[in-house]
Amino acid sequence: MAERRGMGRGLGAILPDKPSGPGVRELPVAEIEANPDQPRRRFDPSGLEALSGSILASGVVQPLIVRKVSSNSYELIAGERRWRAAQMAGLETVPVVIRDSDEADRLEVALIENMVREDLNPVEEARACAALVEDLGLTKEDLGRRVGRSRPQISNLIRLLDLPDDVLEMLETGQLSEGHGRAVLQVSDNDGRRMLARKARDREWSVRRTEEEARSAGAKPRSGASGVSLSAEEKEAIADLSERLEVRLDLPVRIRPRADGLTIEIRVEDFERAAGLADKLERPQ
Repeated sequence: MAERRGMGRGLGAILPDKPSGPGVRELPVAEIEANPDQPRRRFDPSGLEALSGSILASGVVQPLIVRKVSSNSYELIAGERRWRAAQMAGLETVPVVIRDSDEADRLEVALIENMVREDLNPVEEARACAALVEDLGLTKEDLGRRVGRSRPQISNLIRLLDLPDDVLEMLETGQLSEGHGRAVLQVSDNDGRRMLARKARDREWSVRRTEEEARSAGAKPRSGASGVSLSAEEKEAIADLSERLEVRLDLPVRIRPRADGLTIEIRVEDFERAAGLADKLERPQ
C-alpha cells in the first residue's frame, strides 16, 4: 500500500502542552459524551489497548477538548481516542479544556485532531474534507493549508466519495489504498469500478498496475482538441487551475490540453472588459 502523508501540523495552538497547564481541569469520564460530528467511525481495538496501557502508566498526557452541554454533561470536540482509552483503563476523571465552539469549529478541530494523532482512513478523511468544504464553506485552498495538503490533493480526496459504497468499504478497511481508489475512479461506470477494485484487492495489484488495468478496461479520460488523453490527476490539476484563474480574474476560463502544452481561453463580454483584464494583469502584485 502507498505511504500516506501525515498532517504536518500539531495542536500546539489549540491545546496546552501538559495537562497541568492553564485552563485545564479534571472532569468525570461519565460526564463526557462523544462528538456526533466526529469523522472517525472506526477505532482500532489494538491501538486503543496500547493507548490504554500507556494511560495506566503515565496518565492522560494531552487534555481533551470539550464543550459544555448542560450542568453535568460535556461533549467532545477533540480527543475521542484518549477518552475511549481512559474508559478502558478504568479512569474516573480525565484532564480537559472547556471551550465554547460553534459547529464549524467542532468539526474542524476534530478533523485536525484525528489526522495529527492517528491518520484517518481515506474515506473518513474524504468525508471530513467534504463536510468542511461543502457544508461549512471552507475553500479547498484554505483547508489544504490547514491540513498540510495541496488544493488538488483535497479535491482528489473528495472525489473518492464518487466511488460505489462497496469500493469505499475496501478503502475504509485498508484492503485498498487511496491511490488505488483514484485509479479505480478512472473507469467511467460503477460496475466497472467494482470489478476493477475487486481484482486489485484479490490479486494484490500495485497502484500503477491498477492504473494500467483501468485504462485497458475502458477508462475514458477527457481529451483536448488534439486528442491528448489525461490521467485523473492531470484532469484534477487542470480543473484546479481553471477555478483558481476564474477566481483571480473573475472571468470564465477554460484550459485545453495540447500535444505541445496547454491553451488557456478567457471569455470576455466586450472590449471594455478585455481592457479591464489587461489593466489587472499589468498591475503589479
